[in-house]
Amino acid sequence: MTSAAIALETRGLTKVYGSGNTEVVAMRDVSLIIGKGEVVALLGPSGAGKSTLLTAVGLINPPTSGTIAIGGRQVMDGPRELVDARIFRRRFIGYVFQKANLIPFLTALENVQLALEINDTAGRDARRRAMELLEYLGVGDRVHNMPYMLSGGQQQRVAVARALANHPQLILADEPTAALDSVRGRQVMDLFRQVAHEKGAAVLVVTHDHRALDVFDRILEMEDGELRAHSADPAKKA
Repeated sequence: MTSAAIALETRGLTKVYGSGNTEVVAMRDVSLIIGKGEVVALLGPSGAGKSTLLTAVGLINPPTSGTIAIGGRQVMDGPRELVDARIFRRRFIGYVFQKANLIPFLTALENVQLALEINDTAGRDARRRAMELLEYLGVGDRVHNMPYMLSGGQQQRVAVARALANHPQLILADEPTAALDSVRGRQVMDLFRQVAHEKGAAVLVVTHDHRALDVFDRILEMEDGELRAHSADPAKKA
């Protein structure tokens, strides 16, 4: 894979909490590469280090050591930020969580539009971009609905639209289907594949849901804070 095709690269990521007798190694020597347009699953038992890895590459919880590069730009060297993490996150990283976490007093359109406006996109342009995304994700007829008027699957579609708002190079999703039934969960997983392949974003999804692993280009597994296995054949993991 050429450097221009790499969306995310980590080298030797390690996260240690405490010291001495209380030291806990939550993540150890994790090195990985995810390409642009690739959708990757991250599996593993609770406590394996999946969320630690996700929050590290999301520039939320810095590693103790190791490096992170996003879109070819090195952004972390151990705990030292090489960019303004808050600004970089807003511009280049999109997040989708287990719950949609939509702002309850804003419409679907306003939830997506706000993500653009706080990144200095003009109101009219922000509204147009938000409308385009909601239509692209199949909820164009729900733009003026408040979150409580949307189904769980529709709320997650709005959350994906919000994550896509600023053309992120990397989308991180933490158990995005945990609160959904099998049909809606499958729809959300299919959305990630669609977004990665059509928009060129890299997507990393932490999941325990084995029902839709065939949508992923690649599967990674973590155990005891380490990457243990890689698979390019999701059918073997289902």
